Amino acid sequence: MNISSSCSLLICLLCAIAFQCTSCSDQSANKLPVLGTFNKDFTFTNQDNQPVTPDVFKNKVVVTDFFFTTCPSICPIMKRQMHRIYEQFENHPDVLLFSHTIDPEHDTAEVLHKYAEGFGIRTEKWQMVTGSQDEIFAMAKHYMLGAMKNEEVPGGYIHSGSFVLMDKQQRIRGYYNGTDATEVDTLITDMKTLLND
Repeated sequence: MNISSSCSLLICLLCAIAFQCTSCSDQSANKLPVLGTFNKDFTFTNQDNQPVTPDVFKNKVVVTDFFFTTCPSICPIMKRQMHRIYEQFENHPDVLLFSHTIDPEHDTAEVLHKYAEGFGIRTEKWQMVTGSQDEIFAMAKHYMLGAMKNEEVPGGYIHSGSFVLMDKQQRIRGYYNGTDATEVDTLITDMKTLLND
């Protein structure tokens, strides 16, 4: 990895940490900060081989993340924590989970379908999407997260372990460590706050 790439990833990760702290400090007032607005166009393909556009976010509280199915490090932990969120809100019509693979060459719609089947999830509640790697990396940057290739690390990729929370107006309201059960508990509480607004 060159120095420029390393610095860019470090800046993204530091921003996410700073935003997490902001969310935590406002939690006692039961008011979440607005950290940005999602306004990026995209076309991805989900685990059912169906096209997905930003329309899927309309009127939904969304939790999004980045992963890949062969990840040997943080992804399995993140997916177990995301599944906890899924179980909490499985029957809530206004919640969507949205996971982007950063390894689209391997993670085809068919691979994602089998992966999703292992969690026993419904596509309308938890979309796992693939597409152009450049577009997916650009999406990570739009969320101020890091995702990049790095052949020197296990699995060949470096990416953020954060979950991003968006409200129904597609405003970013928090960043949470997707490998930390306590932070995911906070995320679940914050989701309930948004759903009750």
